[in-house]
Amino acid sequence: MQNLSVQKFFLYARKSTDVEDKQVLSIEAQLQELRDYAKRENLNIALEFVEKQSAKIPGRPIFNEMMKCIEKGDADSILSWHPDRLARNSIDGGKIIYLLDTGKLASLKFPTFWCDSTSQGKFMLNMAFGQSKYYVDSLSENTKRGLRQKVRNGDYPTLAPVGYINDSRTKTVVVDRKKAKVIKQAFEFYVKGGNRLEDVSNFLAKHNLFSKTGKKIHKSRATSILSNPFYTGLFRYGGELHEGKYEPIISKKLFDQAQEMLKLRGKPDRKPLNDPQPFCGLISCASCGMMITGEYKVKKQQNGNVHEYIYYHCTKKNKSVKCEEPCIRQEELNRQLSSLIKKVSLPKDWAVELNRLALQDHGKSAQSLTACVKEKQEKISSLSIRLERLLNGYLDQYIDKEDYRAEKSKLLSSKKSLEEEIYNLSHKQNDWLEPFQNWLEVAQNIDKIASDSDLFAKKVCAKEIFGSNLLLGEKQVRASAPDLDLFLANSPLDSGRNSGGNHWDALRASRMLASKKPISSLLVRNARIELAPYAWEAHVLPLN
Repeated sequence: MQNLSVQKFFLYARKSTDVEDKQVLSIEAQLQELRDYAKRENLNIALEFVEKQSAKIPGRPIFNEMMKCIEKGDADSILSWHPDRLARNSIDGGKIIYLLDTGKLASLKFPTFWCDSTSQGKFMLNMAFGQSKYYVDSLSENTKRGLRQKVRNGDYPTLAPVGYINDSRTKTVVVDRKKAKVIKQAFEFYVKGGNRLEDVSNFLAKHNLFSKTGKKIHKSRATSILSNPFYTGLFRYGGELHEGKYEPIISKKLFDQAQEMLKLRGKPDRKPLNDPQPFCGLISCASCGMMITGEYKVKKQQNGNVHEYIYYHCTKKNKSVKCEEPCIRQEELNRQLSSLIKKVSLPKDWAVELNRLALQDHGKSAQSLTACVKEKQEKISSLSIRLERLLNGYLDQYIDKEDYRAEKSKLLSSKKSLEEEIYNLSHKQNDWLEPFQNWLEVAQNIDKIASDSDLFAKKVCAKEIFGSNLLLGEKQVRASAPDLDLFLANSPLDSGRNSGGNHWDALRASRMLASKKPISSLLVRNARIELAPYAWEAHVLPLN
């Protein structure tokens, strides 16, 4: 046997941050034990190698450097705490045994393991490497199995998105109240008012919500936030959608609205010839149906005076119609829009009577809401059965993975929407009154918006009141009349919703009727209020 004092040893210590090394000695402890062992056994240590990396896969830089030094002859032996410090994969383990076979590696020493460069010693070493690999593989399978079970229980198994915190004590996800409020406001901000993703990034920065590096959240990250179903109580993991046990931040309805907006905004925009004007996208041409656009013009006089104008005119993109509609100045269009908006203002005596009727109806809605809740619960039960059948079909290999995941996502999304509707009906069944009273207040005061100089705010108001019913023809803007038959007929609320009616259409129709009938016949004897499941869908319907 070769004299150990003549042999040159490389001392190798390793520990990773993975679960596999949870019970292993620290680097400092390994170094101390190995140095003491080398001193007792009179081993000649040429160099120490220390590495903090997992050995599950090949590619450790310090280990590879040590092996190259051995191949060059800088040393011919290795001292380590245990064989699993040297290798937990078959490639690195096989390389060590090959160097023993070729004689470039004379011996291996371990304080906790016997190993000689003999057939028996190499067999034992091979067994130790195989056992280390089996341990890692088994640990990985057990970890994945545990994560899958955690997901089935509704627990999110990884780092939670902004707005939530991973509670290390309970191993659950909890709401970060301060940031969650900003996230919800960001969704509402994006859905309303025509804001862009850049505006969302600025909104988050304004409310002190930044990236981990302290920088402003990029618009691509804002897109990721707005498209993440996690905030509704559903999370993606392993390519599937799962139901979570944590508290949602936003409603499914608000999330769906954001997805529609993302889809709409994702369409490529044509580069405008000049800056978009305030009333663009609001009015259609009465002759050809194309949109009305704004154009900025500058007129220079010979005396040096410069005049700036904004004109609105038809885009003239209908190839089948030669549109002859003239343009209109922005000042005149603004005056006409203001006049239209003021005509929809709710008279004070109407508001008083509608408020009285709302208070009266407030106490009568519980019975119809109970029936509605029961109907939705039956739909949820049906969806649960379908989900169970879908899983069985997938497990029995009648359905492939992609079809299973896509259908599961649809069913879970529908189930989440129904559960949210039931919550709103059961826990907030009378919450429509306050928003309705707020709407009465807004409807009484919209003439203030009409008189204001903020043209963009006026556009938002006009869009909400008239929708896509504003037409421009012969330099006159007008609103197409609401369907009076819809509001005169004693039809169920669903009919109104499917016909496109809303509370502003109802108010417009009522104002039109008021010019033909006494106001008292609309407000007292023949008026009624129909209530939708959500407050913002409340309708005021005048009757004959």
